[in-house]
Amino acid sequence: MLTGGCACGRIRYEAGGEPLFSVICHCRDCQRASGTGGVPVMGVTKAGFTVKGEPAQFAGTGGSGQPAIRHFCPACGSLLFGTPQSAPGMVTLYVGSLDDPHQFQPQQAIFTRDRPHWARLATTLTEFPALPARAQ
Repeated sequence: MLTGGCACGRIRYEAGGEPLFSVICHCRDCQRASGTGGVPVMGVTKAGFTVKGEPAQFAGTGGSGQPAIRHFCPACGSLLFGTPQSAPGMVTLYVGSLDDPHQFQPQQAIFTRDRPHWARLATTLTEFPALPARAQ
């Protein structure tokens, strides 16, 4: 079980089951949303995901080129999770919002074509210049 929420405690979520993936996303949308060069993200099934509270939403264009909705706390601004329209059965959890961020074990880095030169990680991950073909 993955649990998380915002900094002020107004929004909480739970995700059952095993993560579908664990990546560092370097797409421009994630960079703009986070203010950094890449965002650690875990994918989970929407069917096993529940939210308590009412997050605010912002719809933008995700790295896939399709609409992606970011959900965040309207009180403290914490970025919580995303619902990409490119994968309607999935929710992407922003790892910084997890109660236990140690549950995140990155497997890949995606959208490395957009990664700033200063945002390289010290760890070795399989890298993709865009979204991997199997995820599209």
